[in-house]
Amino acid sequence: MTSTPPPATVGLLLSGGLDSAILLGQLLEQGETVQPFYICSGLFWQDAELQAVRDYAAAWSAAALRPLVTLDLPLADVYGEHWCVTGRQVPDSGSPDEAVYLPGRNALLVVKAALWCQLHQVPTLALGTLASNPFADATPAFFQDVETALNRGDGSRLKIVRPLEQLNKRQVMELGRSYPLALTFSCISPSGRQHCGSCNKCAERQAAFRLLGTGDPTEYAAERPVEQYNRLAS
Repeated sequence: MTSTPPPATVGLLLSGGLDSAILLGQLLEQGETVQPFYICSGLFWQDAELQAVRDYAAAWSAAALRPLVTLDLPLADVYGEHWCVTGRQVPDSGSPDEAVYLPGRNALLVVKAALWCQLHQVPTLALGTLASNPFADATPAFFQDVETALNRGDGSRLKIVRPLEQLNKRQVMELGRSYPLALTFSCISPSGRQHCGSCNKCAERQAAFRLLGTGDPTEYAAERPVEQYNRLAS
């Protein structure tokens, strides 16, 4: 095992998207020392997303922000020919929530990062899930069960926290109004590092910036109206 780095107050799963990026800013502004994680699963959008994570973290230049830790968790052998691996038939802007659900992904991401925290004496792991997340593996009960199982097996007292869980998208975007959100990444069908502008996640991103009312700084390969996208709480 490598030598233990200086203890961090909070571990953070940093996905490159708006919510976890805003949570990073909030934690730093609250005086927390943050250890960010990115989980490399080999999904279609990984290269663009990981670069965005690095760019966004670098924009903070905060002493309390530890260097990004990347953890390998390849999933191609599990997901096979799923669109998240191949990039084919990606859910578009009119698709329902269920279309972008990736089975088991939350559990796998949390367990990998949580294990790192336990081995390096990081007592808390933060996630950027919101009140509007519709999936069963983003509920308080789910994360409590995961936390209990992890601590029972390891004997530690790791806490899994979700500081944004009571907030809707508009409230979270307001928290991040002054943050460098143009550096974040939300696309599941990118062209290189560019957002496609027509996938499910690009539609969600466009709607989020509309809630903020300041204009969307993202450059899209193709823009489509997202009036039909009504999943975000106003």
